[in-house]
Amino acid sequence: MKWQIFLAAVLLAVSAAMCLVHFLLFRDPRNLFYYLLLDVAFIPIQVLVVSLILDSLLGQREKRALLKKLNMVIGAFFSEVGTRLLARLACYLPDIDGLRAEIRPTGQWSAKEFDSLARIVASREIRLEASRGSLAELKEFLSEKQDSILRLLENSTLLEHDSFADLLWAVLHVSEELEARQRLEGLPATDIAHLSGDLTRAYGRLLREWVAHLRHLKEDYPYLFSLAVRTNPFDPGASALVS
Repeated sequence: MKWQIFLAAVLLAVSAAMCLVHFLLFRDPRNLFYYLLLDVAFIPIQVLVVSLILDSLLGQREKRALLKKLNMVIGAFFSEVGTRLLARLACYLPDIDGLRAEIRPTGQWSAKEFDSLARIVASREIRLEASRGSLAELKEFLSEKQDSILRLLENSTLLEHDSFADLLWAVLHVSEELEARQRLEGLPATDIAHLSGDLTRAYGRLLREWVAHLRHLKEDYPYLFSLAVRTNPFDPGASALVS
């Protein structure tokens, strides 16, 4: 605060010196105080314009810029890890066919369809079973992507997106749980139930963020959305080829 106090003192001193010079030159205290009070009367309006209106506009602009950077980080995650992880975790879902039937976005989807899908995903009870798939293959995949996830967690913009940060922590926790076990075959039922809970937590958050990411791509990057639709991890026949 020292430099701010110093600056305020300097500005007040300059203002007082200019008033003194005005008085010494024109010897007209009436006009001097008239214009001084007139300027003071407009200070609240100036404060209103600067602190509320301009500050709000600048804040919105900074928020949009930060959101754009954050969406870039989220996009990098899904390009590197998220989309393939959704496909790999599908085998752990007992009712994957029912989920696939509901998640079929197309290039013609509007905000209404995405809102509807987000509600379906949020309300649907999703439970993964760790015994249904190969935990060794999942461990190998997450081990390869662990550095990428850790680099994303170091990004300061994640402070503005708690749900995505929670997703990264949930996925990282699954990776650490699998890494901590020397063997992944013949696990006791209690341990399978524990891993099933970890997978369910990560998958639910991953699915919700994926739907939100698709909506962002549809609104801002239609060409990226087109690729995301053609490589939909819930579509067994998905292909990047345009047909």
